[in-house]
Amino acid sequence: MVITPGIKDLPYTYDEGIKYFTLIAEEIVWELVDGIFVKAWGYNGSTPGPTIRVFPGDRVCIRVINHLPERTSVHWHGLEVPNIMDGVPPIEPSPYIEPGEYFDYTFTINNPPGTYMYHSHVNVSIQDNAGLLGGLIVEDPRMQNRKKYKDYLCLLQEWAIGALPWGDLTKGTYDLTFVKPEFNFFTINGKCYPDTKPLPVEYGDTVRVRFGNIQMHHHPMHLHGHQFQVVGADGFPIARDTQIYKNTILVASGETWDIRFLANNEGIWPFHCHMPHHVTNNGTPPVGGMFTTVNYQS
Repeated sequence: MVITPGIKDLPYTYDEGIKYFTLIAEEIVWELVDGIFVKAWGYNGSTPGPTIRVFPGDRVCIRVINHLPERTSVHWHGLEVPNIMDGVPPIEPSPYIEPGEYFDYTFTINNPPGTYMYHSHVNVSIQDNAGLLGGLIVEDPRMQNRKKYKDYLCLLQEWAIGALPWGDLTKGTYDLTFVKPEFNFFTINGKCYPDTKPLPVEYGDTVRVRFGNIQMHHHPMHLHGHQFQVVGADGFPIARDTQIYKNTILVASGETWDIRFLANNEGIWPFHCHMPHHVTNNGTPPVGGMFTTVNYQS
């Protein structure tokens, strides 16, 4: 089972062969790191929104309710869905969801097991950068009860707080900057280090880490102390004979990547973006931002 550290899964009900989910797009106040809050937009009270977990062949109905002050939509990034369900008005027949209204996105999961995303596809330079995104996992039934196996999803985001001068961490609640944004906070699953959740492992585990990036910057994610195989790209598996070993994977905007490594080197190991200012909180030392750790458990 895939775990999104710090982010809940989206619950569903099941009736007559259909899984029913509800996403609420709404204004939220979100804490990036201790005492630094932003006026963001999210789904069901968080950014990223809750992770949607499904299986190949599932028939789903995802009701999206709009509690925002402007119209919105949801695009199922990487999924093969009917045109009207793809969430890109007015290019497609998929509708705008006006404030106070809802739309039921109904489709069958035709993709293979893998890592996908969902996000707004209306006024994206504001709505996506305000936090309207989340993860969607098509689970592999064969992996549900595998022992000595960990599986984590990490969604990468950046935030621009123009009211904070570089190097200032004055606590407070801030508006986000959307016009020519200078991003100064960087998060994994909505949090800056040291408030990111670590990835716990045990010696001998096979560990899969899934990265997703909807926003503007690219992020070279580097793991210390291990080499990993690149096993998935944009939701699809990479053939075993073409998998390569790396210790840094560039997660570009719009991409998902799955990597896998053997937990065979005990310790507490950094796992972070390698862009120098992406691992600070508004430029302050010693470390922050898009940084977490792989923690071996005794």
